[in-house]
This record gives sequence, structure tokens and C-alpha cells, in this order.
Amino acid sequence: MKPCKLGGLLHWLKGPSMACGHTVLMRLVASAYAVAQKAGMIVRRVIAEGDLGIVEKTCATDLQTKADRLVQMSICSSLARKFPKLTIIGEEDLPAEEVDQELIEDGQWEEILKQPCPSQYSAIKEEDLVVWVDPLDGTKEYTEGLLDNVTVLIGIAYEGKAIAGVINQPYYNYQAGPDAVLGRTIWGVLGLGAFGFQLKEVPAGKHIITTTRSHSNQLVMDCVTAMNPDDVLRVGGAGNKIIQLIEGKASAYVFASPGCKKWDTCAPEVILHAVGGKLTDIHGNALQYNKEVKHMNSAGVLATLRNYDYYASRVPQSVKNALVP
Repeated sequence: MKPCKLGGLLHWLKGPSMACGHTVLMRLVASAYAVAQKAGMIVRRVIAEGDLGIVEKTCATDLQTKADRLVQMSICSSLARKFPKLTIIGEEDLPAEEVDQELIEDGQWEEILKQPCPSQYSAIKEEDLVVWVDPLDGTKEYTEGLLDNVTVLIGIAYEGKAIAGVINQPYYNYQAGPDAVLGRTIWGVLGLGAFGFQLKEVPAGKHIITTTRSHSNQLVMDCVTAMNPDDVLRVGGAGNKIIQLIEGKASAYVFASPGCKKWDTCAPEVILHAVGGKLTDIHGNALQYNKEVKHMNSAGVLATLRNYDYYASRVPQSVKNALVP
């Protein structure tokens, strides 16, 4: 038995290891894909049942719902059973308790196992990996019915670097009509690519900034203004903002403030980097994801699909001075 970290608490789980035949990383990504799809189903089910079970964590904009709790239990428990030597760090502080069997997902996405593992990751051991889990990114928007903002994030890090990630959008396509198939899952591995979406770019010369909807302050506004944007999109969820970049709806994600955490950025960073984009803090430093690192991205986030240097050069020195790495 090995500990699964649930928001800093230890939750002991026991289960069989998966059969060998594929690298640990690709088996983990294939399992995370299946787990993320189940998570999306849980997110939709909670709304359908009509009781979100909302509680405030630290303030009125920092919320937790029944979906946050159930999805984290599902993801952490499912992955820890198959990969008992993993370090898994989830957003929510949850008590150690038995997890209902219906929350466990034992499957894996076979299409991922058909892909070759990048050679630099072929010898990775299970105990060398850290998984960062945001069970419901965009919780406030979820409670307000802004469902296209919501994602489930599972990021995988090795030696402090985000190397693989899975993003589920539970309500992708939800405005397409009553017969539309809901949800999609995006995944990626550095050195292999990112899959599950159509890559697009903002037209050349356009500067469209995506930034926080509910956590703005003067620093954020000063930094966004300095980019001289043609348009500003204020939306919820780090995962949602990175999807805006890779689908050509925005050209830069700017969040010049503490508040974003490692579980918010790990999986989205992989997807962006896998298609040639870049995500750093406001100073241009790479984010670190080893298990001992502080959870807060205290120096904010700057991300682009293209033209990173243009946006980085426009960050005001006053903003940099205010945000300590």
C-alpha cells in the first residue's frame, strides 16, 4: 500500500499493478484519459441531480462543490490503485475515507497505448512521477451555469517538469442542441504531440488577451492594458484559457497575480508546449512541479501559442516588482 495525497492528506489505497508491456508513462496517460472521461460524467451527473453541495473554502469566490469532492476521490483513488507508487496531489482537502466502488475507473484508453513513448521517458519509474489533479477547474463558473468554462485537469510531471497531461471538458458541445454528444478529452505528451482538438491560431497581427473573470485586481488590469490588446476575454478556468489559445480564440493568457496553483497549470502547460507554445510565470521562469514545490504560482502566468517574446516584453516592470517568484 502507498499513500495517495489528497490536498496534503494521506489516503491509503490498495490495488493491483497493471500488467507490463508498455512504458509506465504511456500506461498512466491511458489510464488518466479513462479516469478523466469518468470524471466528466460525474460532473454532469451532479448538475443533473440538482444539488451542487456548494461550500466556501476561503472566500465567496473560492468554492467547492459535490462535483469537486467526488471527482477528486475518483481520480486519485483510481490512479493510486493502478499505480501505487505515484505521488498524487489534488486541490481539495478531503478526509481519508473509503471510496465508493462506483467512483473507481479501471479502464484505459487503448488508442494511447498504440502511440510510441518518447525515448527520453521510456525508462521512467512509477515512483519518479508526480500527478497534479484539479478535479473541477472553473468551479465558480460551474455554480453559475457557465459550463463551457469548466475542465477536469490531470497533469503528470517528471523531475519537476510537466511532461504529460489530460484535459476533459464535460460540457464541450453543450450548446449544440439536445441531441449533441457532450464532452471531449484532450491529451498530450511532450515529444509526441497533443490530440483531441483542431489546432488554430489567431489571425496575424491580432492581440486578443484571455484573463481571469473572477480574480482580477489592479496588477492584472495593468498588465493586460500594457499588452495593447484588440480584445480582452474574461473567462474562468486555466484549462479553458489554454484551450482558447490552441483553438485560435486568444493569442495570450495573462494572469499577473498569485492565485493560480500547480494543479491549474500542469496539464494545460503540457498541451500548449506539445504544440509549440510557451507557458511561464510573469518573469519568464519555467514553472516547477516536483512534489516538494509550493502549490501557489506566486508570480502569475503568461502563456502564448506564438509570439511569446512580444507579450513578455510588454509586462510592466512595476508588475514584475510586485510579483516575487
